[in-house]
Amino acid sequence: MKRLMILNGPNLNLLGVREPHIYGTTTLAQIRESCEQHAKKLSLELSFHQSNHEGEIVDWIQSARQTADAIIINPAGYSFTSIAILDAIKAFEGLVVEVHISNIHARDEHHRHSKISSAATGVIAGLGPYGYIAAMDAVAQMKKG
Repeated sequence: MKRLMILNGPNLNLLGVREPHIYGTTTLAQIRESCEQHAKKLSLELSFHQSNHEGEIVDWIQSARQTADAIIINPAGYSFTSIAILDAIKAFEGLVVEVHISNIHARDEHHRHSKISSAATGVIAGLGPYGYIAAMDAVAQMKKG
């Protein structure tokens, strides 16, 4: 069984009410439930987290070195600013799939370039909440090479 950690950054706790024209109406709780159900189908051991605090996300990434084979991360606003999260991901030896609900490449200039992408194994953007499921499927099929 692969151990998977899903990390969600700031303001994703407001999914469903925050800018539904960009992020849709699905809540983070609904995404978590969907991921938990899909993890069972894929025989993945799942831990799922959200924080508005950069240091807590860094701590989870560091802990994943012992507790996870792969990380799926939606860094949210930290995608564009956090060298600390980028450095923590660089120290993680497993697979890392970055997920964005919106297509960041079609967004305004402040939301187009993720610093985190340079350390990710792969990036999924613009598929809405399904992006998490697609990332889980990828993790289940991939091996760190």
